[in-house]
Amino acid sequence: MSRVASFPGAKPANSDSSRKSQMSDFQECEVQNRRDQVDNKQSPVNLAVNVGGIRMVNPVTTGSGTFGFGPEYAPYLDLRQLGAITVKGITLEPRLGNPVPRIVETPAGMLNAIGLQNPGVEAFIRDHLPYLREVGVPVIVNIAGNTVEDYAAVAERLDQAPGVAGLEVNISCPNVKKGGLQFGTDPVMAAEVIGAVRASTKLPVIAKLSPNVTNIVAMAESVAQAGANALSLINTLLGMAIDVQARRPVLANVVGGLSGPAIKPVAVRMVWQVAQAVDLPIIGMGGITTAEDALEFILAGATAVAVGTANFINPRATLEVVAGLAAYCEANGIKDINELVGWAWKMSC
Repeated sequence: MSRVASFPGAKPANSDSSRKSQMSDFQECEVQNRRDQVDNKQSPVNLAVNVGGIRMVNPVTTGSGTFGFGPEYAPYLDLRQLGAITVKGITLEPRLGNPVPRIVETPAGMLNAIGLQNPGVEAFIRDHLPYLREVGVPVIVNIAGNTVEDYAAVAERLDQAPGVAGLEVNISCPNVKKGGLQFGTDPVMAAEVIGAVRASTKLPVIAKLSPNVTNIVAMAESVAQAGANALSLINTLLGMAIDVQARRPVLANVVGGLSGPAIKPVAVRMVWQVAQAVDLPIIGMGGITTAEDALEFILAGATAVAVGTANFINPRATLEVVAGLAAYCEANGIKDINELVGWAWKMSC
């Protein structure tokens, strides 16, 4: 049985747009890119934000693992119009990732169990970072590891690499020295990772929080005390899908991370809670497909947002969010988007 994308912006595989040639798509995107540049120049709204020392011309970055290393999306949008580019997770050594199948669509989202497939930190610095430096927007590198020492080593190596603006620390990884328990589900272990990364780099450190916990505020407070400059939340929710015909799990890994619009209410709630408890800038993420979605996160307390799964069905989603934020601010007399950060709870106090 074939599957089609079921959340906003998806187009059936047999739609008119899917039958257009790649060159035609590219030409259309080039025209739209020029429009984006004109629109951005004309906007009277200040969209610039500062996320823990990372200065972004607008509050929109890409979700790690959904945007590759940047060039994959260059035919479809002007990367220079992004607030930042957050690349896929990087580890100390190369990883092949999990066996297939490792992606499955779900109602209003998708499950993935990619397993952090990546070329390793040395190959990233050699083969991908030079391109990103030429783009000219802040580059946030997501890092991961199996031990505290792994995280520290990757951070130290990237600290020496020109062109990296900050590190997003994926603490939703199993600690092989603690029986596979995720760093991100234990405040003490999470703090240990962030502390080790903080001691290994002068770059801004962003702790990416897992939603698979009973107390998200406790996790945020723990990594803040350990030296994080900013937070990003949420990572994916743990989920599973079963093939009823085969009567077994769809994913080879059995479980995977749920992302997409289905998790947005959970993500907004967690940003709301953390923003009122911890005095650190937040990059909000989880199911953002439109500017309205992004505004919910900002009003809940996020300084910036990351567009992730939406990139798979609409490669221009990030810039559409940027344009929509500017349009909303203009229509509502907001001259600086920072005025909206946390508005929903600050105005009710």
